[in-house]
Amino acid sequence: MQEAESSLRTASRRPLASGRAPGRRRSYLLLSPRDRRLTTLDALSLDRPSQAQDFLDQYQIKEHVENAINAVVQDKPANPLAAMADALKAAGGASITKVTARQIFDSRGNPTVEADVVTALGTFTAAVPSGASTGIHEACELRDGGSAYMGKGVLKAVANVNDTLGPALMGMDPTDQEAIDAKMIEIDGTPNKANMGANAILAVSLAACRAGAAHKNVPLYKHISELSGNSKMILPVPAFNIINGGMHAGNALAFQEFMIMPTGASSFSEAMKMGSEVYHNLKSIIKGKYGLDACNVGDEGGFAPGIQSNEEGVQLVVEAIEKAGYTGKVKIAMDCAASEFYDGESKTYDLAFKAKDNDGSQKKTGAEMKAFYEDLASKYPIISIEDPFDQDDWDSYAQLTAEGVAQIVGDDLLCTNPVRVEKSIGMKACDALLLKVNQIGSVTESIKAVNMSKQAGWGVMTSHRSGETEDTFIADLAVGLSTGQIKTGAPCRSERLSKYNQLLRIEAELGDKAVYAGEAMWRHIKNE
Repeated sequence: MQEAESSLRTASRRPLASGRAPGRRRSYLLLSPRDRRLTTLDALSLDRPSQAQDFLDQYQIKEHVENAINAVVQDKPANPLAAMADALKAAGGASITKVTARQIFDSRGNPTVEADVVTALGTFTAAVPSGASTGIHEACELRDGGSAYMGKGVLKAVANVNDTLGPALMGMDPTDQEAIDAKMIEIDGTPNKANMGANAILAVSLAACRAGAAHKNVPLYKHISELSGNSKMILPVPAFNIINGGMHAGNALAFQEFMIMPTGASSFSEAMKMGSEVYHNLKSIIKGKYGLDACNVGDEGGFAPGIQSNEEGVQLVVEAIEKAGYTGKVKIAMDCAASEFYDGESKTYDLAFKAKDNDGSQKKTGAEMKAFYEDLASKYPIISIEDPFDQDDWDSYAQLTAEGVAQIVGDDLLCTNPVRVEKSIGMKACDALLLKVNQIGSVTESIKAVNMSKQAGWGVMTSHRSGETEDTFIADLAVGLSTGQIKTGAPCRSERLSKYNQLLRIEAELGDKAVYAGEAMWRHIKNE
């Protein structure tokens, strides 16, 4: 287009006015040699026209503007000025110009880290979660100590981002996730991110990943799929935590989570419908059996009735599934979090560890716990058992996994750590990874752990933490990595539903290309 090609070609320059008032900026007229059309340049603080031209040449402004005009003329968008603005932003290049962090609060009212990564396309933000039952092999979550916030402040981690990590990432390409994460890990210099803090590193890693997606002009889940080498984008089966126990609730239940998985749904939308209806049916059952007070919810939105045994919890879930009309379509999963009730001295598991008058009668050996799980799985539609043993009880894990009674998920056992994943693969200690990005502290290492697990034929369950934020990153992560499973609480509490709602948006965006893992694929999805 002649107009576009010549609009900023300059043959001569002359001031628009013979002089200027004190403090006023001077504007220069740029004259095209071809069609004599005029444009103006505000020279800002430049004293001579030649400086203005040098500025234009230095940043190739003329060429970028011409390209933006040509693109608009060719594409004829509904809002051409907005389209030009987007094109010029993109022309600014893919580089990080600023990184900052701040202290915010999670769903339990504890401080956590939020980071901004700034590029020419804007500001990209991410916040990190925090767990209540944490494994000893997790990356270091840096806290301030002292009296403020009961020692749980994160201003040290925030300062590490603002003073050390952020400056080191200036000019880096946000699409190069591996290089960004490697730089931060190198700066930290410890195996568990103890210097900078995994919460500091992860906040920046997540925000940078969002920036990378924007610079590639693709959805976040698509960017993640490309980073991992996975061409499939599958919507996961949700695992709704509908009864809380363990460290998440004040009842007598030893097991931490009793979940439902709508494997029989035909779409993610239908899975949400099933989960919601079972949840509300469970509420009515609990209200009738235990009273209205028992309908209070735990950290993750599940109910915490005064149940006295783990089997009673399973029976309640079965009753709710039947009442909702989804028998056979909705299955049961459990997170036992057994490290929380393991006694290292006696090497036993105390199912009454929360009881005030504990006589020790509920203590079981690893072999007895294995038999207990096998009995439950034989009587109820249990398809997944997470952390059935202590995080270092490798032999008990391997023995239960060998029985094949259910998917055996490693959470505290693995800590999303590729080193422990590799060991578990060799020992056949479990057959599924619980993916928690804050356990390892970076996007790159999380992807590595997932790819290793998939290559071993394992399942992968993307997971939230009990102390969550409204950040929805893990929803895109589950789709981009095609993990096939996701647990992010009950269909209750906004910090939980934000992830499920993001998955609904992704499903809508994918349209007829949306594929739900369901019964056929939830257990294992191979990268292609």
